[in-house]
Formats: sequence, structure tokens, C-alpha cells
Amino acid sequence: MLKQQLQQKLQQKLSPQQIQLIRLLELPAIELEERIKHELEDNPALEEGKEIVDDFERTGDEENGELVPNEIEGGSDGEVDLSLGDYRSEDDIPDYKLRELSERAEKREEVPFAVGESLNEYLLQQLGLRDLSEKKVKVAEYVIGSIDDDGYLRRDLFAIADDLTFHAGLDVTVEDVEEVLLIIQDFDPVGVGARNLQECLLLQLNKREKTDVTELTTRVLTDYFEEFTRKHYDKIMRALDLDEETLKRIIHEITTLDPKPCASWGGSVETALSQIVPDFLVEAVNGELILSMNNRGIPEMRVNREYAEMIEDYTNNKANQTSQMKEAVLFVKQKLDAAQWFIESIKQRQNTLQRTMEAIILLQRDFFLTGDESTLRPMKMKDVAERAGFDVSTVSRVSNCKYVQTNFGIYPLKYFFSESMQTESGEEISTREVKKIMKEYVDNEDKHKPLTDEELAAILKEKGYVIARRTVAKYREQMDIPVARLRKEI
Repeated sequence: MLKQQLQQKLQQKLSPQQIQLIRLLELPAIELEERIKHELEDNPALEEGKEIVDDFERTGDEENGELVPNEIEGGSDGEVDLSLGDYRSEDDIPDYKLRELSERAEKREEVPFAVGESLNEYLLQQLGLRDLSEKKVKVAEYVIGSIDDDGYLRRDLFAIADDLTFHAGLDVTVEDVEEVLLIIQDFDPVGVGARNLQECLLLQLNKREKTDVTELTTRVLTDYFEEFTRKHYDKIMRALDLDEETLKRIIHEITTLDPKPCASWGGSVETALSQIVPDFLVEAVNGELILSMNNRGIPEMRVNREYAEMIEDYTNNKANQTSQMKEAVLFVKQKLDAAQWFIESIKQRQNTLQRTMEAIILLQRDFFLTGDESTLRPMKMKDVAERAGFDVSTVSRVSNCKYVQTNFGIYPLKYFFSESMQTESGEEISTREVKKIMKEYVDNEDKHKPLTDEELAAILKEKGYVIARRTVAKYREQMDIPVARLRKEI
């Protein structure tokens, strides 16, 4: 049965500019630098340099963050109305403009960068030194391509054989793949091509000189690997009739093996991405805190003057309009607005970050002055949002992957957020203080008889922190501290 129905709905939608601002807020300093470089290359209407007196008038509602472009007035005689709703997508850009952009991209010089030899290339070099049949070489190349960056082969051999049979046209069995894998496992670095941690350790152990200790270690890893990982040393000692001193030597032998033998093969790109670039700098000088933003990768930007003048010429000479000119002006207007919006979004991003950091400094002033972790106050994102005048979601985006450099080191912004709890006397403290006490006791515990969660809860209760055992277990897991059984040492 068909029927018509009227429905009234209230729905909030974000403008493209607000979406752009949200995405920029989430970017840390090093990613923002790349984003700006990409925008400068992609948008010809955006260029580096100080702002020139702008005759290209625009209006903006800065209070609510929305940026609204001025429309070029159009008449009723077929003139172009360049309102935002009529902007075309990249697919609608005239062909002559696409050719021009393509030619410019081809002429652009590539920026060289140094990249070290990859693990895959290193293994293929060693493969070339082996005297293998053409079929085995193809299988080996496929297996090497399936090895992860850390050196492990996590794909099933049956799946590899299946791919080689159906996609490469090779008549390969699982036994053929395993035979080639054994050859690759003989390559350097020792342990490459292992399918799990146990096999990786055994591969390294088999390359060592045979001694009584290495033979016992091989047996432990082969027959009692699960018991070893769970630190059930008593079972291993009984099963192999070992004394405590021999077991200590076996454990020492295992600890000298590398669980990730290919971890050092990370390329220069991965190394660059792992470096921390602080977004803020907070200095304590004579009892005063000075906040500065890291604007090293944010150049001054402006709208290209030639494009702005092109729009002015168009508005002053509407008599000689052609269809091609209208399309060109529409494209230029779109790029000009995108450039101006990007500049304004960067300014709003920096303002939002600064106001948020000022609120954090105000709430955690004692820590920034002393560096004493015990002075950190309980602080939630809601507290910062209320002081900065933003929504909680905005503070969450600002604090994501951002770092601040202080007189006492570099800290992630999320380090300053913590829940609160009350002591027996009713004093409100940060949970971080409780975690610090727990860590001190775990670090100084007797490793032959480590503290259980119940014992940690009893210690905290004596100090005035009434915490349940389950809460202690939660804090312990948050600090990546294993359970007492896994902390036990011989």
C-alpha cells in the first residue's frame, strides 16, 4: 500500500570548511607540514609569502567558524553565478585546464630522498647467489614477497602453494614451498622466514656452536615452549631433571636470542615518522610559564595575486564573455576560495590549539613549574573544554597525537588527563599518583616472590588509598605490568 506522508526533521550538517578544520585539528606537527606542502603543490591559487592588501573581498562568520565566500553577482542574461552551490567537481574541469595542470605536473622536478635497502631487496640479493632451478627461484621470490617487515612469514604454506598454482601457473605442492622456505631460512639475518616465535628462536639457536647448554635450550624450546612462556619453571626442572643453576643458564641463553631479528631493517621513511616533533613549547622562567607554538613547518601563505586579478578583470569586462572564459573563471574562483578557506582553517587550528593548551597549563600549573608527577591534578577533557570554551570532541581531537616540550621532557597531551579518586581522608587525588606508587613497589619487589594484586591492594590501603583488587588489576594492565606469575624470576 502506497501513501504520502509529510515529515519534519532537524538535522545538523557540517560545511566543507568545518570538515576541513576538524581534519586539520587532528594532525600532529609533522603531518600538518606534509599537508601544507601538498596543498601548496595542488592548488595554484595558494602560494607562500606574506599577505598583500587583499582587494578580493570575502565575508566570514568567524564566531561560529563558518567561512562564506562572496558571490560574484550575475545577471539574468545568461551570466555566470559563481555561488558555492554551483561549484563543479574536479571531473567537470574543462579539458584545456586539465591539460595545463598535467603539463605543469610533468615539468615539476622530483625531490630526491635517501632510502636504505629494504629487507625484501636484501633477501632477493642472497637468492641470486644460490644455484636453484627456475621454478624454485619463482617460488622463492613469491615467498620472500610474503615475508612481513619484521621477518616473519605469517601466510599459510597451503595458501602460498594455491596462489602459485592458480595465479602464476606453477605446478607447486606444499612440500615444494616448504623446501624453498628452508633455503630462505638459511639466509641472513638469522631467523628470517620463521612462521612463529618458537621457530625464530630455534633457527637462531641452530646456528650457534653446539654445547650442553645450547642442546638443553633447544630441547626446552622444542618440547616445553608453552611452559617456558608461562614461566612454569618447576615443571621444566622436573621434566628434564635440571637444577636451578642450569635452568638459569638456559634462560640466559634464550634471552640472548632476538625475537625480532629483522626489526632493524626499517626504512628512512618509517624512522622519520617515528620521530616526535612537539606541537607546543612550555618554558618555566622565574616562576612564570611561557607558551609558544611550534610553527616551524607552517609557512606564511597568501592567495595568488594573479588569480585574484583575473576575477576582477572578469567582473569589469562582462561584455566579451565566452563559454570557455566562464569555465576558466569558475575554475579559478573555486581554487581561490579553497586557498582562502585553507589559510583561514590553519589560523583557526592554531588558535584552537593555543587556547586548549592555555587551559591545560592553567589546570596543571604546578607540574609545568616543578615536573613532579605527584602535583598532577585530576583532569578530564570536560574540564579543559569548559575553560577553553570548546566542545569536548574538539579537545579530544586537539589532544590526539600532540606533544608538548617542557623543562623536564616531552610529554603527550593525553599524559595530563587522568581520573580522580578520593583517599580515606576525603582528599581528591589523580589516579596517576596511585599508579606511580604501584610501579615503585613492583620495581622493588622480590622477583622470586612478586607481589600479587591482593598484596598491592593491601599496601595501597595502608597508605590511605582504598582500592579494590579488580581496580588494581586494571591499573596494572594500563601500565603494561604482567601478572605476578609472569614477573617471577629464578
